[in-house]
Amino acid sequence: MTILLLGSGGREHALAYKMLQSPKCNRLFVSPGNAGTAKIATNIPIGPNDFEAIKEFVLLEKIDMVVVGPEDPLVLGIFDFFKSNSEINHIPVIGPSKVGAQLEGSKEFAKEFLVKHNIPTAAYDSFTSETVEKGCLFLESLQPPYVLKADGLAAGKGVLILQDLEEAKNELRNMLIHAKFGKASNKVVIEEFLDGIELSCFVLTDGKNYKILPTAKDYKRIGESDTGLNTGGMGAVSPVPFVDEVLMDKIENRIVKPTVEGLLKDKVEYKGFIFIGLIIVNGEPIVIEYNVRMGDPETEVVMPRIKSDVVALFQAVANQKLNEVTLEIDPRSATTVMLVSGGYPEEYEKGFEIYGLENVLDSLVFHAGTKLENGKVITNGGRVLAITSFGNDFQQAIKKSYQNIDKLHFDKMYFRKDIGKDLNNS
Repeated sequence: MTILLLGSGGREHALAYKMLQSPKCNRLFVSPGNAGTAKIATNIPIGPNDFEAIKEFVLLEKIDMVVVGPEDPLVLGIFDFFKSNSEINHIPVIGPSKVGAQLEGSKEFAKEFLVKHNIPTAAYDSFTSETVEKGCLFLESLQPPYVLKADGLAAGKGVLILQDLEEAKNELRNMLIHAKFGKASNKVVIEEFLDGIELSCFVLTDGKNYKILPTAKDYKRIGESDTGLNTGGMGAVSPVPFVDEVLMDKIENRIVKPTVEGLLKDKVEYKGFIFIGLIIVNGEPIVIEYNVRMGDPETEVVMPRIKSDVVALFQAVANQKLNEVTLEIDPRSATTVMLVSGGYPEEYEKGFEIYGLENVLDSLVFHAGTKLENGKVITNGGRVLAITSFGNDFQQAIKKSYQNIDKLHFDKMYFRKDIGKDLNNS
């Protein structure tokens, strides 16, 4: 098969790495890719949201399958674009329909879906610029901390958790009236704060059947001990050590099954990944959010642990025969640590050469924000590299990642030194 993978981050490099292990994949194109994907596949200079250019390329290269990495093209309706076009509607797209992608594209849509299908979630209400003062009154009815979520896509940064009521009211006005997160905060969901420990559950579904992929826990904040600003993710661990069979059973029966059944009942076409952000409160799983694609950096620990042929899994998704294939998982632990540009997630510089890549041993290096320039690998984003390692437990795996990070360098390189430390007592 000739496959086109859309995206340019660490998630896409990890997907490409795993897809190329399949005997079913003879050629892989990545649009637009990065310096890491350039070494194992063929990058093409087409943005993942340029549907017309993607269509031309797909016809030119006789593409057999399109796998969508990031959320933007899904929310913009790439699945529907292919389905409604007679020249390309025979090509399977791994990713949900535009309506299905609203689970991530609209926080309000997701909350309404959760409530409708009796899936545990925090109490909430949503507000616009017209109802901003009602939102301030709603904040007064809650106990701190206060959770404000931009309704639309904000690159993982549209959530504020604030202790002070007056600050929460001001930020609500900033989001709704002063467009703090642009169009993403035209509507804001205010949510009850839940105190617990977070984890990510990943599901692959063909719209009827599903497979639960390995669990993972990521680390969102820039600073150690989970301090500072939210980022796209600074590291991840899989499996999550505190997830036992009892908890996994609750997650499957109370959350995964009703989610897939809810999509089917609502006649929402969904063939792809569902990322369920969970918080465990007193042993009970509660949904914080849905994403409609794999997480990043969680993909960098989940994909390496999948021993099954992922292209065969994707084919089964396309043919709605996921129940006919088995999912085999590597029992070892995997960890990843993100190396980021100094200043990220605020202003940072790009264009620094990365040294030491050839010295990494016994770890996988997934490129996130990189590009090739005159044969050199240089930084090209906030999150630059993800260093993934295996171990018999996560402590052994994380030690290996940090040992290899010592061999890498670029100007103003930063990383968290405490990934997984909170799990030492799990």
